[in-house]
This record gives sequence, structure tokens and C-alpha cells, in this order.
Amino acid sequence: KVLFILPLILSSKDVSLWTTLFLQDNFGYIRAIKMNKEFITFLYTLSIFIVGDFTRYWLHRLLHTVPFLWKIHQVHHSAEVLNPLTFYRVHPVENILFGIRYALSVGIVTGIFIYLFGANIGLIQIIGANLFVFIFGLMGANLRHSHIPLRYGDTMEKILISPYQHQLHHSVEHTNKNFGGSLALWDWMFKTLHIENTRTNLEYGVKNQVSYNTILEMLYKPFIKGKLI
Repeated sequence: KVLFILPLILSSKDVSLWTTLFLQDNFGYIRAIKMNKEFITFLYTLSIFIVGDFTRYWLHRLLHTVPFLWKIHQVHHSAEVLNPLTFYRVHPVENILFGIRYALSVGIVTGIFIYLFGANIGLIQIIGANLFVFIFGLMGANLRHSHIPLRYGDTMEKILISPYQHQLHHSVEHTNKNFGGSLALWDWMFKTLHIENTRTNLEYGVKNQVSYNTILEMLYKPFIKGKLI
């Protein structure tokens, strides 16, 4: 990541600067809006979370619907047994795409907030995590890549993605459902939400499974299958 991936990823600080300069050039300088600092910090933290989750939903959905990107994403979905390390079972190209998504979403939101409220903004964090990400983690988010079918109930699962909903997403049967990272709202809005009672017979993996017997195969097989080389 340090040698090959990070140099290819935009910096959110650069994006925030470009966003602020763009707004200044096109809408002029404005006097920073005076508002309670604690409220601005809360609003900024919430905005980062919502915009980040929204862009994550769409990138994740594109990874499933664009043929070549699906070949890349299959590395993650090829896991037939889920465990916490499955989270890291991803192709480097996918890491780059999510890094760019993060830089753009955080950078644009930050640039807008700096333009409106000045540079004196902050993020509510607990143990280095966004407040809302931390709360979602307390609700069992780390069980998403496991065989523990934790549900939140039909009503709550229209708002938040439960670990079981993400396990359904990893099943062969429902691969194109439940793309959300934390919020199920996007799946509900764009008709990709699937809710059901727990069952123990889920088959994980993908149809026409591609085998990756070595790390090297994981790196080059998506390109061969995608007919790029």
C-alpha cells in the first residue's frame, strides 16, 4: 500500500483546497457564517458520514455492474467462508478506487465547509473513528464478515445494514442486493434492498467461481478474465 497504492490516490486535503478555490473563483469570497462551533462540528461529522456512505454505495454497486470492475471485485466475493480477514481480501485496484472515492467525498465536503464556515472545523471522533462509524461498530458491524447472523429487525434494516444483510450480499443468491456500507437507505431508495429472516444454509462465493490458489493469481487473473492482456 505504501509503495504502490498510496502514490496513486488523491489527497483529501488537496481536493478540499481545490473545492474551496473553485467556490471562491465562481461565487466570490463570503464572510464565514457565524454558528455554534459544536453544532458545526456535529454537522460536519454527520455530513462526512452520509456523503461517504452514499458514495461508497455507488462505487460498490458499480463494482458489481461494470463487467471489468466485477472481475476485480470477485476477489473479495470469492471467499466461501466469511471471517473478519475477508474485509481485507481485495484486489489492489479496488483499494485504489476506494481511496480515490474517500479523497473526493471527504475533500469536497471539507472544502464546502471551509468555504461556508472557515477553517476552524473539527470532526467528532472516538478512538480515531467518526462518531457515527463508531456507533455502527458498537451495533455489531464487525460481524458482517462472519457466520453470526445478527439482525436489527425489518424496520431498522430499512435504515441500517445489519451484519446478516451483508452476509446475504456475500451469498451466491443475493450478490446484487444490499450494497450499503452502513446505511440501508440507499438500497431502499434505489431498489436493491433485500430483507429476510435468518437461515443457516447460505452459500457464499460467486457463480462460476474463479479459484485463486496464490496471491499472484489473485493479482493477475482479473485482467486475464477481463481480456485486458
